[in-house]
Amino acid sequence: MDHEIQLISDGDGLAVIGEAADVELFLASEGLPSKELGLPRLTSVLRTGSIAAQTGSEIAASTGRWVQLSPKSAERIKELGLRRSATSGLDTGVLRGPKGQIKGFVEFAHGPISPQALVANPAILAGAAGMMAQLAMKQSMDEITDYLAAIDQKVDDVLRAQKDSVLARMIGSGLVIDETMTIREQRGRVDDIMWSKVQTAPTTVAETQAYALLQLDALADTMESKTYISEIAAVTKEAESVVREWLAVLARSFQLQDAIAVLELDRVMDQSPDELDGHRLGLKAARQNRLEHISRSTERLLARMRAAVETANANVLLNPFEAPAVVKSSNHVAGGLHDFRRRLSIESSDQEAQARAWTDAATEVKDKALGVGAQGVDVARTLGNETFNRASAVAGKLSSGISWRGRRKDEDKPQG
Repeated sequence: MDHEIQLISDGDGLAVIGEAADVELFLASEGLPSKELGLPRLTSVLRTGSIAAQTGSEIAASTGRWVQLSPKSAERIKELGLRRSATSGLDTGVLRGPKGQIKGFVEFAHGPISPQALVANPAILAGAAGMMAQLAMKQSMDEITDYLAAIDQKVDDVLRAQKDSVLARMIGSGLVIDETMTIREQRGRVDDIMWSKVQTAPTTVAETQAYALLQLDALADTMESKTYISEIAAVTKEAESVVREWLAVLARSFQLQDAIAVLELDRVMDQSPDELDGHRLGLKAARQNRLEHISRSTERLLARMRAAVETANANVLLNPFEAPAVVKSSNHVAGGLHDFRRRLSIESSDQEAQARAWTDAATEVKDKALGVGAQGVDVARTLGNETFNRASAVAGKLSSGISWRGRRKDEDKPQG
């Protein structure tokens, strides 16, 4: 490939394809950690014929690595000037540089991409994008595994404790999906037998996820209906364990949905490679819809926690023990919600609320009382002065009137 580095980006990840030494030099120069892309699997999407044979030989001679893009690295790749495809939504480009120079790959080659470039082949692009989507979802699955381990929450125990049969069925579906993923890792593909095992799993997992979201919504409704601090304290305390459990169920269901999508892409790649690009985009849209549903439910619950803290702090003077407990429980629940959202790459900014000190509330009330009292004294003094002045004026008028009437009586007496 004459020391070319071929790049494909779907916005979430970056595929770097080329000779092994050149790929490593590029990744080292940009400081990008990477994973094996699994480039040989792309041969399954090629048609038969001389062009397919030539492209297949190029793939066999190449190395492919996948990079999960962070906001910073995504900006760096964007600066390099990849070209966007309106059809696939992918950004592609070819870098050329002298072999052995780490800093050689500094800008994209000018002019159109050569016909020999792998990124110029629609089938290769579709296949690479499908594998990139799989790697991104597997990365998310690993994040959820770490999350469940961190909160030490055994999802199967939570599911068994529920009476709803839909939740119980997800245990079996999860075991089958995990088994199929293990076989896939060994075989590198999904055959008819493997696919037949998981075909009914998506419905069960989706029903379980919907049920968990309904539980979180019901809790938000309950909190919204409470007005007394004692009631709010009881609900937020209960929410500490309840929310943790339902978040674990949500996390597991989302993990299984990603696993099913990985298996689907393998199946389409083998059976209908021409439909791979459309299927990938459809899965991406469906996944985004699920994330939006989860985001709305968890954000609504976070809003109720913030409202509970505000109510508690406003009533701490009369509830010196229950109000701080509400703040503590709300922070605990909110922290778990924020952690869960971050694991699913949902934007979240956690800022722990502070419980208002009883002494601060008491001091504020005292200051207000003193202010009102001082104002009352001033008013009384003003009213007293006005009353005295009015009384003096009235007394003056009365005195003048009496004196005048006295003179009239003297004047009316007969003179003798």
